[in-house]
Amino acid sequence: MASTPAHKNQALPIGYQLQDYEIRKVLSAGGFSFVYIARDADKKTVAIKEYLPTFLALRTSGAQVQVSSAEVSNSFRHGLKCFFEEGRALANIDHKNIVRVLNFFRANDTVYMVMQYERGKSLQEYILAQEQPVSEKFIRRVFGELLNGLREVHTQKLLHLDIKPANIYIRIDGSPVLLDFGSARQTLSETESKLPPSYTPGFASPEQYYDRSLLGPWSDIYSVGATMYACLVRAAPIAADQRMKKDTLVPAAKFGKDIYSSNLLELIDRCMAIDHMQRPQSMFALQKSLLEDLPLQDKKVGLMDKLKTYLK
Repeated sequence: MASTPAHKNQALPIGYQLQDYEIRKVLSAGGFSFVYIARDADKKTVAIKEYLPTFLALRTSGAQVQVSSAEVSNSFRHGLKCFFEEGRALANIDHKNIVRVLNFFRANDTVYMVMQYERGKSLQEYILAQEQPVSEKFIRRVFGELLNGLREVHTQKLLHLDIKPANIYIRIDGSPVLLDFGSARQTLSETESKLPPSYTPGFASPEQYYDRSLLGPWSDIYSVGATMYACLVRAAPIAADQRMKKDTLVPAAKFGKDIYSSNLLELIDRCMAIDHMQRPQSMFALQKSLLEDLPLQDKKVGLMDKLKTYLK
């Protein structure tokens, strides 16, 4: 196991000029990266994600990133390459439900991804602010839109691999946008067994734990199902590795009886099937089920309009 640096990583200082961007605030600090709010040359607000895995690299002062030891240098460089390639791939996606990558570049011996800054709140914050399960109408609308973006991601031969309520942002106008792709982290830990796993318990699919050769669109579909389940129970589901040992997860069809329609509950359970072959196999199939299986009262009102809006 690679040793974790003894000192806490330092973020870039407020006011630091990073190429054309001025760092204004540290938005988040995780084990894999820092995210900053910055201002560009036109005084517009952007978000900047900096590749800085704490378990591999260290910055104690200034701006330069230093690899913590010679033995992890190759791992750091491999992860940096994956992060850079992911930025390049995401920059090709221009979809309103996927975070927009505006720029990516190398500096300070690491890589930066500049993204459009979104105003609103995360789905996690939204869920926790409710005293009751999130409404079925909200779930069908938000996920119906979100799956449009995920279809585009999968078309580009990318997987997200970190779909969860904290990574779905609800804009002020109510539209959802998917943030923070985990595929670079997944690739990094997959090729370097010394690195810590890169999944979120409760939302990661079983194959992210035990057989990553099985990863596919159905892996993101498991995470979508787990996120919809979290909207119902207002908490993370039991982690997939625990379910594989002894599945004590209360099915959505049982927990949500009399709360959501049976169609939606059964769909959530199908998405969360431990066997990936039992899940919907594509985002299009999932989206079609989500919209075709509308409760009767919703079918009477503009089903074709809904389909035209979502299935495009």
